[in-house]
Amino acid sequence: MNMQVSPTLPFYHPTGRECELFETAYDHGLPLLLKGPTGCGKTRFVEHMAARLGKPLYTVACHDDLSAADLIGRYLLKGGETVWVDGPLTRAVREGGICYLDEVVEARKDVTVVLHPLTDTRRTLMIDRTGEELVAPRDFMLVASYNPGYQNVLKRLKPSTRQRFLSISFDFPDAETEIAVVARESRLDPARVAPLVRLAQSIRNLSGMDLEEGVSTRLLTYAATLIAGSMGVEQALEAAVIEPLSDEPDVQQALRDLIATIYG
Repeated sequence: MNMQVSPTLPFYHPTGRECELFETAYDHGLPLLLKGPTGCGKTRFVEHMAARLGKPLYTVACHDDLSAADLIGRYLLKGGETVWVDGPLTRAVREGGICYLDEVVEARKDVTVVLHPLTDTRRTLMIDRTGEELVAPRDFMLVASYNPGYQNVLKRLKPSTRQRFLSISFDFPDAETEIAVVARESRLDPARVAPLVRLAQSIRNLSGMDLEEGVSTRLLTYAATLIAGSMGVEQALEAAVIEPLSDEPDVQQALRDLIATIYG
């Protein structure tokens, strides 16, 4: 497999025409939503595209307490004076760049209210505290991501928000691609990466096991990196696969049994 990539770009292996879609969305000022499981490459894809386009990237890891003020900004006390400090979304709008909201459904509901005017023809950001209404420049782009398989009734992206974005679905790559990606990232020989990928695919295909998600490409890369650093396979998989995936003793033992089957 030939994977030529500029050494100055964060590595990303395309699996379809997602790079072309991202560039077209950027050229036309359209927001983009990335959907897919944890650790399948969504964040790396955005990092790669921002570098490819030569644009600054403002990444926000969304969480339960993230509010609109965290994105927009707030007044802070500095040197005895109260000064306004832009948040990452405001900086991206004011200066131009890509603002990436990772796992946007985790943020508080007031965040989507702020995003809506930026995702239609207005492309505006209202800063109530300063009285400003910023119009996004041509080189501003809003990108968000979420994991549809990890949603519950209390944390679900509403259709009124989803339909404001172009969307790309991500999933784990096919075996050949995943072997190449993990080998490149970890510097472990592809022949030694292959059983790791077989293990991952087996775990992802399991049914009836109390796992919220299958093993990610990210975790495979961690395991391969430990093995490349001369750690034993059993110890590496315990630290990079079994422990991260579950705290349940029965599930952990089932994973060990599966590993023994793959590596037996």
